[in-house]
Amino acid sequence: MKSITIKGSERESVGKVATKALRNAGAVPCVLYGGDQPVHFSAEEKAFKNLVYTPNAHTVVIELENGKSFNAILQDIQVHPVSDKILHIDFFQLYDDKEITIEVPVKIIGKSKGVMAGGDLRINNRKLKVKALPKNLPDFVEADITPLDMGNKLYVTKVPTPDFKIMHPDNTVICQVKISRAAMKAAQEAAKAAKAPAKGKKK
Repeated sequence: MKSITIKGSERESVGKVATKALRNAGAVPCVLYGGDQPVHFSAEEKAFKNLVYTPNAHTVVIELENGKSFNAILQDIQVHPVSDKILHIDFFQLYDDKEITIEVPVKIIGKSKGVMAGGDLRINNRKLKVKALPKNLPDFVEADITPLDMGNKLYVTKVPTPDFKIMHPDNTVICQVKISRAAMKAAQEAAKAAKAPAKGKKK
């Protein structure tokens, strides 16, 4: 999984006044959990642009001015309901020998026989939760729709997961090919034509 580096400063004061001052200065107050004790720090809001405003999943390297460095993932984010300004971010520390669960996007590949025949591709889950060691976390879950005919569904059990585990029930549908109205109408007309007696044929 791709990683983004966030450069920040450890916070000595975590009160409301100090937090407000940080936001007014264009910084975002953050907390890193998962270690022996929480680490409070802040970073410029623009530093989170490629982490927050993207559909992709990333791990994070937090580099503080005091020389401390942590590997982490974004756990929770609070934004202003009107301005969408980032108010606070929680991170969770990663360890090389401990598995982590994270949500990653689904990447559709291939050409479905059902879609080429006029069916509609419906994506039921655009993101899936996966569990793996940090080094094995995938950028995305690859879903090959090539075998899908009209009316078929692609379940999570049909997706190869060599180094990670999908944390969803086996009956979870990633996507499916629905019969479109046009295809349904064409099928009905073909069925009627097949049943109708040929012109000029004696009974």
